[in-house]
Amino acid sequence: MRIAINGYFLQQPATGSGEHLYYLLEGLDSVDAENRYLVLHPRLSNSRVARVPHLGPQFDIQEITGTATRLGIRWGKLWWEQVALRGACARLGAELLHSPYFASPLNSNLPTVVTVHDVIPMILPAYGRALHVKIYNALVGAAARQARAILTVSEASKQDIVRTLGIPAERVHVTYNATDASLRPIEDEAALEDMREKYGITGDYLLYFGGFDLRKNVERIVRAFHAARDSFDRPCQLVLAGSLGLAGQHPLYPDPRPLIRELGLEQQVVVKGRVSEEEKPLLYSAALAFLFPSLYEGFGMPVLEAMACGTPVLTSNNSSLPEVAGDAALLVDPHSTEEISQGMVRLANDASLREELRARGLDRARDFSWEQSAATTLDVYRQVMA
Repeated sequence: MRIAINGYFLQQPATGSGEHLYYLLEGLDSVDAENRYLVLHPRLSNSRVARVPHLGPQFDIQEITGTATRLGIRWGKLWWEQVALRGACARLGAELLHSPYFASPLNSNLPTVVTVHDVIPMILPAYGRALHVKIYNALVGAAARQARAILTVSEASKQDIVRTLGIPAERVHVTYNATDASLRPIEDEAALEDMREKYGITGDYLLYFGGFDLRKNVERIVRAFHAARDSFDRPCQLVLAGSLGLAGQHPLYPDPRPLIRELGLEQQVVVKGRVSEEEKPLLYSAALAFLFPSLYEGFGMPVLEAMACGTPVLTSNNSSLPEVAGDAALLVDPHSTEEISQGMVRLANDASLREELRARGLDRARDFSWEQSAATTLDVYRQVMA
């Protein structure tokens, strides 16, 4: 079987879809030596493949040039998804197409599988108000309904997909994300201290790592920390890390720094930008606890990453997060600043609770593997072709 995979997100490896694609390809490489894979990606304006996994000879990664190159990022991406990808599959003799993010061709010329990580723009009004977003969502939603099978990353996302897109549950298959082997507890004190010095961290800290859009709930984290800070047994900083991107430039991306100044927390809150893959396990490992009270997640990769590094986790009691965390995290109502604050105090002050969550988290992270995810994906390919 010649399987074509839309490799668009090889150009954005730091995104959730980019990481999913990268590790899925590695997983397929480890479980399937029988089929042949065409990983196709477009050349768009100012785009380049930044990170490619090391794969076996059954994988052929190709850059496709043409009209999409001249249309700019937004229109070029749309042309790629709906026109150029179909043409490339036909020319190269693909027998099945997998789009590993929510954007399959509306009129595909071969059996199609699409991965829908979440349906955020369809269930969170603030994310779907723009006209171009509404049109795009209608297009990819209609295309997903025509796909032979849908893959998604949690049972919670599956329920949302069935409800919002009207797709029968038997066509939606759950294949969980996992973490990379590099995410593990780091105990090298010299390396940890170098990281603290580089980031301006002076002692114990609670960590948030992720995006800064509204649903990530960073403003409530800051307010909860402000309420909790006098209840800590010892001085404790809050570290906010991740790409600030459009923070302060778009209503969906509020900048937390004005609130930090307003609350007088400049000396206690450290705001850092993008974190390299090499520094992620250091940042997780040195934290007293990881905070992720998101308002909605299709999966919630940072929760699993923190657990894999042995970091106690506080996260939300909604969407996919209890499913991912199991019994290995402190769950709170993400809409309650008071609950988040109380959770911070418990984790900062209770060493036995931290140790219990650390042990449970390490066990929980081992329940997820990219090999298993790839095996499930391969099984869906076979079902579709059968």
